[in-house]
Amino acid sequence: MAKIDIYTTPFCGFCSRAKALLTQKGAAFTEIDVMNGAARRAMMSRAGGAHTVPQIFIGEIHVGGCSDLMALERSRQLDQLLDLD
Repeated sequence: MAKIDIYTTPFCGFCSRAKALLTQKGAAFTEIDVMNGAARRAMMSRAGGAHTVPQIFIGEIHVGGCSDLMALERSRQLDQLLDLD
């Protein structure tokens, strides 16, 4: 299974939805809280300057946010990206 990093903040509904979908898929992920400055700077650098959360990376691929993850699921591409098929 691909390595997954998800940059989040506490009490973020979109973060919760993204984590729930990944959990439902059985995908292990590393959650990185960006409330502190260093983690936020790392996320923005890695995500091409994006400053919203969540920001999701599967392997070296920047998926984007929650709506991008959900779109991959609707188009049946998420399992392939997660190496589940």
